[in-house]
Amino acid sequence: MPDLRRSGLVWLWLSVVVIALDLLTKWVAESSLRLYQQVPVIDGLFSFTLAYNTGAAFSFLSDAGGWQRWFFIAIAVGVSVMLLVWLSRLARDKWLEALALALILGGALGNLYDRIVHGHVVDFILVHWQQSWFFPAFNIADSAITVGAALMILDMFRPGKKDS
Repeated sequence: MPDLRRSGLVWLWLSVVVIALDLLTKWVAESSLRLYQQVPVIDGLFSFTLAYNTGAAFSFLSDAGGWQRWFFIAIAVGVSVMLLVWLSRLARDKWLEALALALILGGALGNLYDRIVHGHVVDFILVHWQQSWFFPAFNIADSAITVGAALMILDMFRPGKKDS
């Protein structure tokens, strides 16, 4: 078993924070909002709304009839195991890569919980332009995955980064 203090697993606390924030905010959204009700936060740009996504990003395969739930659960479990192995083998000094992986892992596990327990992912953040253009609703887990992916890309192009 890898030494937690010497591997990227030391960043698992961040995954736990992402999962906790994600589940808490989804609970608040479900407790406070009606389905598709928009509550403006920044008028014309940002609202809270409750939406359920049975598909993946951008509602991919959301109308596939139910099999996609198990497909996305299997993918999330596989990716999460891969990320844990990656983190365990990652040297502690590769902090940016570990940070990115921990964010992605936390987001994947937050949405995995929703798929297993509810059969869909709870989304509640809505970015839009006036009432004419809408980005698909998303949640804290999706945001963590996106930020983590951006950090992975940034880490790949860091000057002086040495590959082992």
